[in-house]
Amino acid sequence: MADSKAALEQIKRGTDEVLLETELEQRLKQAGSLRIKAGFDPTAPDLHLGHTVLINKLRQFQELGHEVLFLIGDFTGMIGDPTGKSSTRPPLTRDEVIDNAKTYEQQIFKILDPEKTLVMFNSSWMNEMDVADLIALAARHTVARMLERDDFSKRYKSGQPIAIHEFLYPLIQGYDSVAMKADVELGGTDQKFNLLVGRQMQEAYGQKPQVVITMPILEGLDGVQKMSKSLNNYIGISEAADEQFGKIMSISDDLMWRYFELLSFRPMQEIEGFKKDIAAGKNPRDIKFLLAEEIVARFHDAPAAIKAQENFIARFQKGAMPDDIPEKELFSATDSMSISLVLKEAGLSSSTSEARRNIRGGGVRIDGERVDDEKLEIPIGTSHVFQVGKRRFAKITVSGC
Repeated sequence: MADSKAALEQIKRGTDEVLLETELEQRLKQAGSLRIKAGFDPTAPDLHLGHTVLINKLRQFQELGHEVLFLIGDFTGMIGDPTGKSSTRPPLTRDEVIDNAKTYEQQIFKILDPEKTLVMFNSSWMNEMDVADLIALAARHTVARMLERDDFSKRYKSGQPIAIHEFLYPLIQGYDSVAMKADVELGGTDQKFNLLVGRQMQEAYGQKPQVVITMPILEGLDGVQKMSKSLNNYIGISEAADEQFGKIMSISDDLMWRYFELLSFRPMQEIEGFKKDIAAGKNPRDIKFLLAEEIVARFHDAPAAIKAQENFIARFQKGAMPDDIPEKELFSATDSMSISLVLKEAGLSSSTSEARRNIRGGGVRIDGERVDDEKLEIPIGTSHVFQVGKRRFAKITVSGC
């Protein structure tokens, strides 16, 4: 077991809050491994790098000799986590939850050590509860305490409905800690209330309350909104190596340091050295290459990371085009179609106004040649390769109706 002070410093890296740090330090000094809990509701089939901020911390605990309890919330997933929601969230069906849970098990072991990971499902104990048990569980918390939670409070004050089953979610998440006898529970900053309910529930059931560690929410590729598939600013851990590499290279130089801290396994001392290298004149692109290589190698392998970098350099620094350009056919009732409409209809821009902005910014090319005329018309019967930015390509044929 690692030295407790050194272990504590390693655990604290990139965390938002540790409640209570003194309790964690005491437990780290004890002989034997700790039970480290983290729960995921299988609400979508694919994990992205935002999810791995927490999973990376679990890996650190494993490297320090502790046991990870990876909880798949197949029962709570059917309730739907109300955290941050301004309206009641529709629950998933049992089949949806089961299908998504299978993919979670496959993906997490790209990071975690299977030998030190116990995958658990909260249906194992929740399905054993009868109505009387659930009422007894609900009796251990109050409505007043529930309304202390920020999102519930806002919805209540604004007259937005709160369904009774939403109050059950934090109670069941808290009871999971009782059933699992967790020493430590990890979650995002938005989960703080629920994690603290876990402490309260363990005390109510005569257990030593768990230490709570909250992890920051990772910003997506835009550097503003949290990483989310619905916002299309995510990097999926099951995406192709070239796609992962290109997306990481697209982030800003400032955001790169945030990704290094939360996603890289490199020591912070080494990362600080990278910052000094850039201050001394090194190209930030070369440091970003190291981040992209590390992430791609983690979810694929080292040769795939090297190949992805070679492809990136060939494609975006030497002007080469990808081999697998999607082909699309558009139809026009007239003898031509405006370039802004072509880009929108082909999915290369979200709107004609965005297409025009991309042209004005020099980000649009046809057959490798930059386009400056935002009023350009594309004649019917012609085919060209259109490019928006560094990574979006399509071979588009404009045909007559």
